[in-house]
Amino acid sequence: MSVIDLRSDTVTQPTAGMLDAMANAATGDDVYGEDPTVNRLEAELANQLGFAEALFVPTGTMSNLLGLMAHCDRGDEYIVGQQAHTYKYEGGGAAVLGSIQPQPLEVQADGSLDLTQVAAAIKPDDFHFARTRLLALENTMQGKVLPLEYLARARRFTRENGLALHLDGARLYNAAVKLGVDAREITQHFDSVSVCLSKGLGAPIGSVLCGSVELIAKAQRLRKMVGGGMRQAGILAAAGLYALDNNIQRLGDDHANAEKLAEGLRAAGYEVEPVQTNMVYVQMGDKAEAIKAFAATRGIKLSAAGRLRMVTHMDVSRAQIEQVVATFADFSHN
Repeated sequence: MSVIDLRSDTVTQPTAGMLDAMANAATGDDVYGEDPTVNRLEAELANQLGFAEALFVPTGTMSNLLGLMAHCDRGDEYIVGQQAHTYKYEGGGAAVLGSIQPQPLEVQADGSLDLTQVAAAIKPDDFHFARTRLLALENTMQGKVLPLEYLARARRFTRENGLALHLDGARLYNAAVKLGVDAREITQHFDSVSVCLSKGLGAPIGSVLCGSVELIAKAQRLRKMVGGGMRQAGILAAAGLYALDNNIQRLGDDHANAEKLAEGLRAAGYEVEPVQTNMVYVQMGDKAEAIKAFAATRGIKLSAAGRLRMVTHMDVSRAQIEQVVATFADFSHN
């Protein structure tokens, strides 16, 4: 039985072409700055997204952490969404390792933060308060794409209020493909961007933090501090380069499969949220554990949650989407 894994787009396996690129990568010691493949990945992504420099790191969690710590000193504060990855799903790293206070706000229905609420959350210049330094956004946010007009407003807002603007762009390219624009149209509004290569782009590991010369220099020191310096990392960077060259436009297939899945589930009587990219949210309530167990008998891996998230990716075909729909239909009839 072939496995259909819808828990996340982090579960993808490297393709034959990607493995070949990894096997033939030129390498050097990246801590010394001597790995040519890492250097090429950093230069290409920085140029592609409109930044002066970039830094290759093992994970998106580390990339975001370095970005937050490079922007904020101990006792500073960043404003962030309650459901944002940098706040909720990264082990409290900014607070634990950076002594940075998070100020979480409720995320709006479209994935944005209400800038009026952000303005109200900025602390006065008073020694009683942490110093508000940074606004952190996420794109996509639970599969939702932040509108370009909103990003432009957020950029103006942060400049007017003396804040830096960071993007957790774990699924940046999903947003760009959905909008039909070059990713630079999104990233031009930010002071720093974290880009994940190991989600929909299909690399086995790696994220890249992009920013100014000064910010990346600080992030490089912090990377060493938290144990993120790697040696012959070109083997991994080669996978990222291959992903950028080959796996961006195909994200549209994942989006189409997600919409197909949502349509099938709605037809089977399920309550499904509108789909924009590669995430499908279906309300399962107290049946979450039961559908997870039932699906497992059909070779389908799901998370167990009342608001069940299913994520399409390059290792899930249209035929497999139809199998998933049939499984949910059978479950509803039991």
